[in-house]
Amino acid sequence: MLRCAITERGYLSTDASRWAEEDVDFVQFRDRTLDAARLMYFAKSILEDIAEFPGAAIAGTRPRLLINGRADVAVAAGAAGVHLTAHPDELTPTQVRRIFEIAGKPAPLISISCHTLEEVHRARAAAVDLILFGPIFEKRVESEQVAAGVGLQTLHEACAAAGEVPVLALGGVTRELIDDCLSAGAKGVAGIRLFS
Repeated sequence: MLRCAITERGYLSTDASRWAEEDVDFVQFRDRTLDAARLMYFAKSILEDIAEFPGAAIAGTRPRLLINGRADVAVAAGAAGVHLTAHPDELTPTQVRRIFEIAGKPAPLISISCHTLEEVHRARAAAVDLILFGPIFEKRVESEQVAAGVGLQTLHEACAAAGEVPVLALGGVTRELIDDCLSAGAKGVAGIRLFS
């Protein structure tokens, strides 16, 4: 099962040890309040802490860092890739790959958030590496519902539409609901509170 921990705001060095305990595969660093310099600072801190994980010397055991929406920061910091949204004003996977190519970096890992089956079809056509689909269950902020969940049936349809692209269930997923998401076809889960 794949696991993607999403940061909400900022980063603490204790986050890295928690991710290690949870066997996290991907860390999506997201903070829309930070400028490029602060994003870079936190990205480098995360990468340094990830490098100290137990077993980090074994190839493929470290979580891979994805920077939310900022290919320039991802390239400069040495992150594995970029997380995008399906918003029309967002960079496209093709543009992100080109930025990494121009910088002389290896091909980036690209994940994308999708909320509809149409967005899943577009993501698959763009050959992304991961799709974070949701919200599967209702989303609450301070006990107030801010979004209804699409449900497990729609998750199943999204997984079928994604083909070989792994889909991670996102939104309201708790430890008790992980097996339901996997049974619906998800290859893993993503979240903020799930890994905090």
